[in-house]
Amino acid sequence: MNYLSIQDIDHLPTWVDEARKLKSAPRAHRPLGAGKTLCLLFFNNSLRTRLSTQKAAMNLGMEVMVMNFGTEGWALEYGDGTIMDQGKSEHIKEAAQVVSQFCDIVAIRAFATLTDKQKDEAELVLNGFVKYAGIPVLNMESSVGHPLQALADAITIAEQKNKERPKVVLSWAPHPKALPHAVANSFVQMMQLQEADFVITHPKGYELNPEITKNVPIEYDQEKALKGADFVYVKNWSSYSDYGAILHQDSSWMVTKKKLATAQLMHCLPVRRNVVLSDDALDSDRSLVITQANNRTYAAQLVLKKIIEHL
Repeated sequence: MNYLSIQDIDHLPTWVDEARKLKSAPRAHRPLGAGKTLCLLFFNNSLRTRLSTQKAAMNLGMEVMVMNFGTEGWALEYGDGTIMDQGKSEHIKEAAQVVSQFCDIVAIRAFATLTDKQKDEAELVLNGFVKYAGIPVLNMESSVGHPLQALADAITIAEQKNKERPKVVLSWAPHPKALPHAVANSFVQMMQLQEADFVITHPKGYELNPEITKNVPIEYDQEKALKGADFVYVKNWSSYSDYGAILHQDSSWMVTKKKLATAQLMHCLPVRRNVVLSDDALDSDRSLVITQANNRTYAAQLVLKKIIEHL
């Protein structure tokens, strides 16, 4: 069993219920992971993902190895038949097989380049390990998805909602750097698996991949979209059609406490204060960002538990 996408979840409400039970007794399944090793490979920086996944494994009694592959490992080649006479020192074929000898599950984090849409969507790092490692692979954020974050978000909404069908808004916000689509993509896919009135709001030109958003309503007027919202998930992403481009940085799209009204605020973190979100929004009692970060542990723990049970 791999966990590569939010679509690997067979029934989201059941998974959320199971995760909440784990949260109530985090170490109840320690014997399950005894003698098992999780290897975390980071091709990009991390705070919440690294610590929460490591904590999740520890809760299950697993041993954990961590490697910052981007700075500590050899540069990997992914192409078949490549003449490796340039900068790449090791091929994914050997690297993945070697890693698989040291652990029972490998978890990968590798961001999009935002320069080559075709290569990013091919998920060369993630799929390379899936193809050659021969052991279960866990996606800790890839070029196009962040399914651990999305599962944590589903747990958070379930815990905090006060109606069966809440209104949930995914709102774009400005950012000085071009950011990937992974978090937004997985959040959209997660919302499509549960009962909610869901809408996406962003300036024109920032449409996400239509194969992912499908029939989700898109509202270009942020004020109109936020009206009556129960949850507002704020996130920046670069252009998908003009791949990786920052079309503009309209500061009027920053989400403030006033814009939230009575809605609860969600963001995956890290967040740039007073650019993406105002201080008064982040520091308000409507902010769930720390709760979301805490739920990252139980999302990862549930996924690891399910993978171990299939070993």
